Amino acid sequence: GINAEYGKQWYQRRVREAVVSTQSTGNDLQHYYITNLIEQDGRNGHRTVYSNIPFFTKWWFTLTLVCTLGANFGVLPVNHMILDFNLIFRYFQFWRTLGCVFFMGRLGFPFLINVYFLYSYSLRLETGVYDGRPADYFFLLIFNWLVLLILGFIIPLKIIGMPLVISILYVWCQVNRDTIVQFWFGTQFKAMYLPWALAAFNVLLGGNGIMELIGIFVGHLFFFLKYKYPIDYGGASFINTPQILYKYFPHRTGGVSGFGQAPASRRPAAQDEGRHVWGGGHRLGD
Repeated sequence: GINAEYGKQWYQRRVREAVVSTQSTGNDLQHYYITNLIEQDGRNGHRTVYSNIPFFTKWWFTLTLVCTLGANFGVLPVNHMILDFNLIFRYFQFWRTLGCVFFMGRLGFPFLINVYFLYSYSLRLETGVYDGRPADYFFLLIFNWLVLLILGFIIPLKIIGMPLVISILYVWCQVNRDTIVQFWFGTQFKAMYLPWALAAFNVLLGGNGIMELIGIFVGHLFFFLKYKYPIDYGGASFINTPQILYKYFPHRTGGVSGFGQAPASRRPAAQDEGRHVWGGGHRLGD
């Protein structure tokens, strides 16, 4: 009808305005996804936006919303989403190792912030340095998840969703360390400082910043073992994606590319002779 046609025209107009805005700010990632909407003539509205979310980011984002909202509204049992190794080992309640990832605790401002960072930085990694490499990105998630489970056994931790998000954010910030990011109240600084700024901001709001620090540690552990030690120090690569993951999530060509690259070596050129040299980091928006 007339209302449906008007709504479609309004939607397309808003999308085109957003494209102009993202072009002016140089945000290539947003520009790609919004341009994608125009190419599909705005069909299916928000369902189109959701369908364009990369595979792992989509499932992580969706399950986090379902589990957290379901638990807070009494649809899902909260007690079954808490990391409790006594119940895991004695009663084989292994689902807790995943429930503690997707359950983010009580609803509120921290939950909204965590969901935003989850969507934003997981999407940037999956469509950036891991574009076309779903198995490698899945291994990153698995590695950080396993490290957090070990830490959860030692510390202990009840839920690990927030530090997992921070660990992913940390990896993106290291890959794009010189990219300028915008923080609260319009402050701007290099991406390498963002995880620490989040921890400091949490302390200012009355928190202890422990979850952020744990996420930073886990993200740094992956980044150091995967990139920094082999590339900067010429050491062995201790963590590599298992071949079985490539069987189920093979490399693909096409899609988004150029939103961040693997970090370049910082060793002197003479030490790099005979070795593979990574391409320089690529700044978002360049």
